[in-house]
Amino acid sequence: MANLAKQAASGFLSMGVLVFVITSLFLFIGKNLFFSGWTADHANITPLRWVSSTVVPVIVVSWGHGRKSLSTSGALLALVVGFCLTLAHYSFFLCLLAFFITSSKATKYKQEIKAKQEEDFKEGGQRNWLQVLCNGGMAFELSLLYLLDIGSSDLPVDFRHHYRASWLGMAVLGAISCCNGDTWASELGTVMARGDPFLITTFQKVPRGTNGGVTPVGLLSSFVGGLVIGVAYFVGVLMSAASMDMEVAPNQILVILVGGLGGFGGSLLDSLLGASLQFSGKDAKTGKIVEVAREGVIPIAGKMVLDNHSVNLVSSILTALLLPKIALAVGL
Repeated sequence: MANLAKQAASGFLSMGVLVFVITSLFLFIGKNLFFSGWTADHANITPLRWVSSTVVPVIVVSWGHGRKSLSTSGALLALVVGFCLTLAHYSFFLCLLAFFITSSKATKYKQEIKAKQEEDFKEGGQRNWLQVLCNGGMAFELSLLYLLDIGSSDLPVDFRHHYRASWLGMAVLGAISCCNGDTWASELGTVMARGDPFLITTFQKVPRGTNGGVTPVGLLSSFVGGLVIGVAYFVGVLMSAASMDMEVAPNQILVILVGGLGGFGGSLLDSLLGASLQFSGKDAKTGKIVEVAREGVIPIAGKMVLDNHSVNLVSSILTALLLPKIALAVGL
């Protein structure tokens, strides 16, 4: 039965990939026939760029689905997200790729310990469409705005010469570094910290797995997780930006620091939202942390206003709006 379900899921994904590739082909042909000059500078997107934006996400998503890091629904949505980010800027795609690989590794790290602490723990950390949407939705929207306003252009971060492109680029970095930093903090800090976390709003000790609970190890992990995304953005700029633009742009290595601050700040925002607007309680029978108030659950913190997906989405939006200001402040 399990094999039949696996074969059905693989077949459905294969059909989805085929439809995606064919649709991409017809979109490219239609754009050149009817909408030439779609980008802001009235320049056509090269066939190589369009093909790479189609093929590379297919390869990555197929790999992730095969390793059970993505469900079938999550894989199909990730195709669209990956396509738009790659088409807009290669750095955007590298950030998304770094987030996908490192967060999947972090989720699977010592998962047997996490299974004992969290009631809604899912082995392997497989992401469905809702998780893909909440983690990548803001970056996806920003990449669409980048395409419509700037076009398919790999520009360095330079607020003096390319303000709008730099603002949108740093916003994408903020959205993705927030998600990666929070994932590293929650997945690694939970199992690596020696003591129990403290609630970020009251500084009182709380059980592991409590929403809004932080540890020094978790905060450090969030900063490093953001640095990883910053490195990915930096590498993308070095690989694809024109030498003429790089000569007049500020030192792009500052992007790595900005990414680290995005991961750290995004994790703090996520923790603040989780501690105040997301319920955490301890099931008296199992001893596990739950997110739904019911009989037999001892309240720990938070109100039942947002769930985990909503907290991730809101924190990524806030970080995306704040990080361009931080990038400006550090001299980009």
